[in-house]
Amino acid sequence: MFDTIVVATDGSDSVRRAVDVAVDVAARFDAEVHALYVVDSGEVESTPDEVRDDLREALDDRGEDALDQVTDAATARDATLDVTTEVREGRPAPEIAGYARDVDADAVAMGTRGRHGENRFLIGSVAERVVRTCPIPVLTVRQLTDEDPRRTTI
Repeated sequence: MFDTIVVATDGSDSVRRAVDVAVDVAARFDAEVHALYVVDSGEVESTPDEVRDDLREALDDRGEDALDQVTDAATARDATLDVTTEVREGRPAPEIAGYARDVDADAVAMGTRGRHGENRFLIGSVAERVVRTCPIPVLTVRQLTDEDPRRTTI
């Protein structure tokens, strides 16, 4: 049984399938959806002072767009789904795990980044850290290529 699902998003293509899967699960269980975007404080702090404010603003805008994608996907799937959005700043993996604990989530859904060669079985570093450290079950969803015969739309 799922009452609350957190969708961690960065707005990238690799997350879109995770959003669709999380929204589908939420609709099936009549669960709340919490969409979370984390502004990576390390990325902001590592930029030169003269562009730091511009970068933070651009990342905030990107976050709002990413959260809008989750809200739009939920509305398209089931107009009655409750979607709560949140932007946090910090290190992504601990922020995702902390937010999931804060809202008493039953699951966290997030995308992975595809890898090639020997590393193709590894997931993205943020997703991997969340899987390893989050006390709540984490659903990682791999984006399929257009050529993959398992590719379907939900």
